[in-house]
Amino acid sequence: MEFFSLLLKTIALRPYVFVFLTAFLFSAARLIGWRRTWYFMGITWLVALLCEFSSTRTGIPFGWYYYTGSTVGQELYIADIPFMDSLSFPFLLYASYCMALAFLLPATRTLSTVSGIGIIRMQFPLATRTGWPVILLTVLFFSFVDMIIDPVALRGEHWFLGQIYYYPDPGTHFGVPVANYIGWAIVGLLSLRAYLPLDRRLLQTCLSPDGSVTGHVLLGCGLYYGVLIFNLTVTFWIGESLLGMTGLLIYLPLTVLLALRLLGHLGSSE
Repeated sequence: MEFFSLLLKTIALRPYVFVFLTAFLFSAARLIGWRRTWYFMGITWLVALLCEFSSTRTGIPFGWYYYTGSTVGQELYIADIPFMDSLSFPFLLYASYCMALAFLLPATRTLSTVSGIGIIRMQFPLATRTGWPVILLTVLFFSFVDMIIDPVALRGEHWFLGQIYYYPDPGTHFGVPVANYIGWAIVGLLSLRAYLPLDRRLLQTCLSPDGSVTGHVLLGCGLYYGVLIFNLTVTFWIGESLLGMTGLLIYLPLTVLLALRLLGHLGSSE
């Protein structure tokens, strides 16, 4: 009973995390099916939890950091790690995966719509979606989004997150050590290297490899930008203008490139 009570308290304390988690389940089930979605979520959550457990004791792979325990009794913990923290990794990695797919999946141009604008039709071949280019680009997007999330989370005492963790030796990127971003890249790489071989062995999704998956991929991209906008909004709200502008400078060029790709002006579109 105590477990379920703490789980309900966690949902009440961190509703935004569970909104993003629900969006992940909704979008992932439509692109890769429920079975793959649960594998993706379970693998990523376990890898993240083990890496956090290791890092708070050995400094590997995120570098040394500690949870304050300030919300013990208010939300669910696994050992010394808040449940909601490790639970965030699956939907962030999936959203990053969709961003990589949006750039790398083979696509054909669509006919112009009534307004004169049409977007590409992406296919979903197994070889492309499980290949190294997608893995590496996903890891890059995954690490990039943490450059927005972690500095504002570190300032949690200024907003409703609360001061839940700290670095004993603050780093150069707005107090966050570079080792933290390397750790995120490691979590992303290990998770994908465990999940994608399963994707290859499981029965193919109900979506035809030759059919368009553009809408399903864009749902995942929307999740990515939803997380990004949420964190940038909080960043400016607490008065961290330099941090917010840095985030905008990172993502404005990427957003322009994504728009060009979707309009068929970037990459191989027929």
